[in-house]
Amino acid sequence: MSSHIARHLDEVRQRIAKAAAAASRDPSSVALLAVSKTFPADDVRAAFKAGQRAFGENYVQESVAKIAELADLRGEIQWHFIGPLQSNKTKVVAENFDWVHSVDRLKIAERLSAQRAAGMPALNVCLQVNVSGEESKSGVTPGDALALAHAIAALPNLKLRGLMAIPEAAGSLDEQRMPHRRLRELMDSLRADGLELDTLSMGMSADIEAAILEGATMVRVGTAIFGARDYSH
Repeated sequence: MSSHIARHLDEVRQRIAKAAAAASRDPSSVALLAVSKTFPADDVRAAFKAGQRAFGENYVQESVAKIAELADLRGEIQWHFIGPLQSNKTKVVAENFDWVHSVDRLKIAERLSAQRAAGMPALNVCLQVNVSGEESKSGVTPGDALALAHAIAALPNLKLRGLMAIPEAAGSLDEQRMPHRRLRELMDSLRADGLELDTLSMGMSADIEAAILEGATMVRVGTAIFGARDYSH
């Protein structure tokens, strides 16, 4: 299994490099977040041995157990929470993660800020935006993003880094690019309004290329690295 993960990581890195070249970008400007949700700590360790350092998790209980199991790597691994976050889970996330990509309301941000332990570095956060307008998706509407971003940026113990989106699945490259372009344009407008943002967390296994062409600085890839997920247990 570990050799498969190393090979898949290499393949994904090659895809990133090729897409970056097509966009006339430096491949190093696109960070790879390996989405390890539902996969065991051994798989994370295998990816770590293959040079991967940033890992994304969706489920609080599962991820905290995994973080504990990999405590020997704590200083070297960067843990990103990317799933929907309920207010009763913010304390655990604030205490265990380096990044949270899925902040979509002020109450969640305020709780993360208040519950970040003294002495820990600021928690990096991204504002999740519902760029496709899907009712089933979390995320602030683009129209409400500016006010919320300013409110979050003012909180202590948090560092607002940028925006995250999970666009609706699309077929062609041009169709995939459209929602990513909307997120980039939104970030441009927030930056023009005085917010210091540097992160566009967008693009997954199926649409890395479209996201990178539109300016993604972090792509979240799980299936293409670890394989298909088994949600039966």
